[in-house]
Amino acid sequence: MNLKQLEYFRVLAGMEHVTLAAEKLSITQPNLTYAISELEKELGVFLFEKQGRNIKLTKYGRFFLNYVTNSLNELEKGEKELKRLVNPTHGTIDLAFIYTLGPHFVPNMIKTFFSEEANKNISFNFSQGNTKNIIQGLKEEKFDLAFCSYVENEPNINFIPVTEQELVLIVSKDHPLAAFDTIDLKETEPYPFVYYNKLSGLRPIIDDLFAKVDFSPKIICEVEEDSAAGGLVSINYGIAVVPNAWVIKQFDVKTLKIVNPPHKRFIYLAYMKNKYLSPTVHLFKDFVLNGREDHFKNSENSDLLI
Repeated sequence: MNLKQLEYFRVLAGMEHVTLAAEKLSITQPNLTYAISELEKELGVFLFEKQGRNIKLTKYGRFFLNYVTNSLNELEKGEKELKRLVNPTHGTIDLAFIYTLGPHFVPNMIKTFFSEEANKNISFNFSQGNTKNIIQGLKEEKFDLAFCSYVENEPNINFIPVTEQELVLIVSKDHPLAAFDTIDLKETEPYPFVYYNKLSGLRPIIDDLFAKVDFSPKIICEVEEDSAAGGLVSINYGIAVVPNAWVIKQFDVKTLKIVNPPHKRFIYLAYMKNKYLSPTVHLFKDFVLNGREDHFKNSENSDLLI
């Protein structure tokens, strides 16, 4: 049984006339008759019976027609939806990003993308999370593209840096360190830290900073995202190393520039290697990568560092 046989059956069932059905299908009468005969053999039942010079459905044919019609209609709907999803001007992109990027960076990027008339009918499905969960989502094909941290030992994922992000120390305005504008991380050794958990892409980066100043921070609690860190630090529950992002500026905290150790933290565009990307996804990927130079320039001067 194949789709062509089912389509022939549906047309013939609707017309109950071999000659007219063959003309509509643009095939010969013998080819149509043979296809239906083979379908009946496979099913083990007659679908049509002669009625004078015409034919009509048997009761088994009428029964089968309901399923064939529903199945072919669903396949046609699926075909149309699939074409819509990958249409370069009307497709859909599944985009994931880490929490830091939600308030400004992603909205501003999407705004710029939609400012081009040809892109206005493209749709996005957005997801937020930590880097570990985002990487797993890429592997499971839940996401087409992602903005996240770099992860070691992921040979099947492309990581392309798109911009640099500054890391800073935040402290309560009542904290002893609030008297300073810059900080050597070595000077934070006496104080407890609000720290990112092991699901965060920032965790290994911050661990490495403390390794460079040769001490392990006193971790009072672990959090998953920036706003939780900002809230806890604002009530003087601890201090934290965080991205210098817009969300942190919403809390009553003092931000200190880290002067030692020197560091660079990048945000990456991530996607699976050797996996099909629709024309729509390629379009947005190229848009992001073509704008990388601007992203890096903006990161030097903006308080919104992605």
